[in-house]
Amino acid sequence: MSTSVVGDRIIDPMMAIANCSTRQRIVVVGAKSMELMMELHRRGYLLAAAAGNCGLPAGQYEVALVDWRRRTLHALDATMDWLDDFLGPRAELVIWLDAQKTAAKEALRAAVMKRGFVVLQGAEHPCGSVVLARRSQAVPVQQAA
Repeated sequence: MSTSVVGDRIIDPMMAIANCSTRQRIVVVGAKSMELMMELHRRGYLLAAAAGNCGLPAGQYEVALVDWRRRTLHALDATMDWLDDFLGPRAELVIWLDAQKTAAKEALRAAVMKRGFVVLQGAEHPCGSVVLARRSQAVPVQQAA
């Protein structure tokens, strides 16, 4: 699959839900992380890095794009553990996954929340779905009236 096709199918919806600027540091995780990073660079997101070249963990990334197609939710736990130290205190997490049953989507939400993220939004697409979450300390708490 060519890079532009990957970009059209995955990057466009992920970037739309994340609403990233070209000045944000983005880490891309997943089997196609290098291809997706190259597509981001082509689009002007020059601070994007793939998991293989993202440096040492120091809370330096503001956004993580996680391509989780054809992988189990169980395997996501280890990736989230690894990714956690790379993300800053106000980080956003965008996860792309294959079309899933409702129970699998709920398991994904629970796994993300267990790590201190709040799921803000989700969207369905013909070739999968995308979830946007933000660290819970970055989400303002609604005060009771």
